[in-house]
Amino acid sequence: MRVEHHWWNGDVRLARRDVFVRTDGNVWEVEAQMGGPDGKSKVQNCPGRASAMILADAWRGPRWQWREI
Repeated sequence: MRVEHHWWNGDVRLARRDVFVRTDGNVWEVEAQMGGPDGKSKVQNCPGRASAMILADAWRGPRWQWREI
């Protein structure tokens, strides 16, 4: 799986959030990560790019100043 998009909320402490959109060309998935690489995460498979982007937008939400990495 390759990372198509990666957003970070800009917080380096416990409130760190990351959202990833990944694909292998056929399967698309979105991962929401809380607390950095060693924190908790949730992965959702999506039927295509459009649905993955919609889910990533929803999981980011408006609370933080998200940056694409």
